[in-house]
Amino acid sequence: MLSAAVLTTLSACGAAPDKATGAAGDGKSKVQPGAAASAADFGGLDALVAAAQKEGQLNVIALPPDWANYGEIIKAFEAKYKIKVNSENPDASSADEIAAVKSRKGQKRAPDVMDLGIAFARSGADENLFAPYKVTAWDKIPAGQKDADGRWYNDYGGYVSIGCDAAKIPNCPTTFADLLKPEYKGKVALNGNPTKSGSAFGGVYAAALANKGSFADIQPGIDFFGQLRKSGNFIPVESTPATVEKGETPISIDWDYLNAGYAEQFKGKGVDWKVAVPTDGVYAQYYSQAVNKEAPNPAAARLWMEFLYSAEGQNLYLKGHARAVLLPVLTQDGTVDKDAAAKLPQIQGTPAFPASAELDKAKATLAEKWDKALS
Repeated sequence: MLSAAVLTTLSACGAAPDKATGAAGDGKSKVQPGAAASAADFGGLDALVAAAQKEGQLNVIALPPDWANYGEIIKAFEAKYKIKVNSENPDASSADEIAAVKSRKGQKRAPDVMDLGIAFARSGADENLFAPYKVTAWDKIPAGQKDADGRWYNDYGGYVSIGCDAAKIPNCPTTFADLLKPEYKGKVALNGNPTKSGSAFGGVYAAALANKGSFADIQPGIDFFGQLRKSGNFIPVESTPATVEKGETPISIDWDYLNAGYAEQFKGKGVDWKVAVPTDGVYAQYYSQAVNKEAPNPAAARLWMEFLYSAEGQNLYLKGHARAVLLPVLTQDGTVDKDAAAKLPQIQGTPAFPASAELDKAKATLAEKWDKALS
């Protein structure tokens, strides 16, 4: 059984400070907020806080309160800095976030920050949509988990898992091979469309690995869901807490931290939610943070990033069952929330991560072939 920190075994050291103390600079802003590439450009963290409080608000999008503990994270940020967070369209996909950045360019209601599946973070950076910004914890984020220019960097992640309502399903599936059994007809769902959703994208990638595919070949995963669809097992309904509670999606392929959260959320509601990470398709992925290049509240956007990569922010992700990118750092320096870390779903097997070119290829293949496979 691997340790809870298996997702973040790449080398790292130190942790971001919790207190907004001026780590660099003379307390005077050296550049306009929208051009700041670090807290030092504001004159230190204290000056960044002051600039963000002057703006007074932050626009976020696609952050469901029950996803990786974002509900508590937003409340903690508002309470700590007295900045109002405008949370729009919490159930939006990564593709929706990118679309909002493009369509609202120059508008006050444009999103300031994004939380994106890695494939969408990379493509957004390639389209020059994000502002380079390196948080105080920059040197502690492993090199493989960030863009060298600071346009995006990973923050939390998890494993593709199979959630199942044992109150409705006598024998819950634990592998992708199990999902093909006739007893699961009309019961299997994904959290979204994989051409738009990072979680669903991960589900298809995991299915590819379980069916002799590879990071360079996602086609077997597409074929697998095509087979599930033809058998009647897979239903094209986006799995959400509401569909789970109603019994519409009793088997949901989703990130382990979301499925683990459902297990707690539905206690006492007639749902006995079990979570298994399929041993035949072990796939792990991080989500990435990025700052809109033309954020209407650029200082608040950068302060949000600093908060997420502080020990406080990273531990709040852990409370949501997500594996924080700085988990090894927090463990080493003694700032980790031990109770939250101990509750992370246990994993067997060692994860690997696709390269940028492989992600791009997989995304293009899905865009071309997914709808046809399910028709």
